[in-house]
Amino acid sequence: MTDHLADVKKYAAKPVDEAAVAGLEKNYRLVLSNADSRYVACSDPAEVERVRENFLKKKLGLTEGDLDGAIKSVCAAMKDDRTKSRLTFYYLLAEHFGKLETFKG
Repeated sequence: MTDHLADVKKYAAKPVDEAAVAGLEKNYRLVLSNADSRYVACSDPAEVERVRENFLKKKLGLTEGDLDGAIKSVCAAMKDDRTKSRLTFYYLLAEHFGKLETFKG
């Protein structure tokens, strides 16, 4: 968790919720272990769609709000990082929508 926690701390505006980071690690262990899915490619429309549909809508249960705008915002925040960690990306989206509790406990 230490590497993920340090990465999240680079981008999170608020103090990092370590329990939420641990929960994300647990939920996405298989995804994070695969080199092809460990990172988010903001320049790939299919990837952006996957984040919107599978994470924001299915996992977080969001149906309203500017989902694409939130994704673009996280892409902009992480723009200098060529390897955008999926865990950090998801944490920032969950934080943005007030859904970090989803991954605790």
